[in-house]
Amino acid sequence: MNRKELFSNIKSKKSFLCIGLDTELKKIPTHLQVYDDPVYEFNRQIIDATKDLCVAYKLNLAFYESLGSDGLLAFEKTLKHIPENIFTIADAKRGDIGNTSRMYADTFFDYYNVNAVTVAPYMGEDSVKPFLDYPGKFTIVLALTSNDGSKDFQTITDGKEMVFEKVIRKVSEWGNPDNVMFVAGATRNEYLKRVREIAPEHFLLIPGVGAQGGDLHTVARYCMTDYCGILVNSSRQIIYASSGKNFAEAAREQAKILQQQMEVLLERI
Repeated sequence: MNRKELFSNIKSKKSFLCIGLDTELKKIPTHLQVYDDPVYEFNRQIIDATKDLCVAYKLNLAFYESLGSDGLLAFEKTLKHIPENIFTIADAKRGDIGNTSRMYADTFFDYYNVNAVTVAPYMGEDSVKPFLDYPGKFTIVLALTSNDGSKDFQTITDGKEMVFEKVIRKVSEWGNPDNVMFVAGATRNEYLKRVREIAPEHFLLIPGVGAQGGDLHTVARYCMTDYCGILVNSSRQIIYASSGKNFAEAAREQAKILQQQMEVLLERI
């Protein structure tokens, strides 16, 4: 899926919602434990209840890898259940020396056939560029994350630029808006405007709205462009809206609230 197709989906669905399937076995409703693959069954019902309200699903690999081969099977089955016209993100946060990054890229882009994968840029150009060699795929580079520890490195400055600014500027030289996105956390409002100034054309994946306290309208004010330019992720607020048998319906209700807010915001562009 290319950038034009992603924007087309955003316009048709009146949504820029990305739902994070950070599915933790001990948190899913107990009645699902009778299934051979309760993680996949949980994901399947969430997807079926929300697929008309979102344009992307993000699967955090840690929640699947923690279950060993069973978890990776649930990951693969979940990806296959997501409709083809919905953007898929493997939130893997990979990044290593060039030949290793090449294998990571093959894993997610060739084997799993996701649309995008998150990548940590700390090791530099040769750890990122192998991901950029896949036409129609996106590398989502960690720039300004939503966690408390992001301040330990990302906002350190040399008096001219902060580290996250250097990351965005340098990575933009390696790729372009058609194959690179950046992570910009919704909890870092004071820096979001700067992220957009440095990367005016790139899509931004914005976590932190919902359970982490990020505000959708603030994000839109600082980061939306005339082609939208943002995917706002919400995970726990949606998928764990209920622990009962109505969990899928409750997830839809939460997703619908965000989608309706996004519809209003999209009317401005």
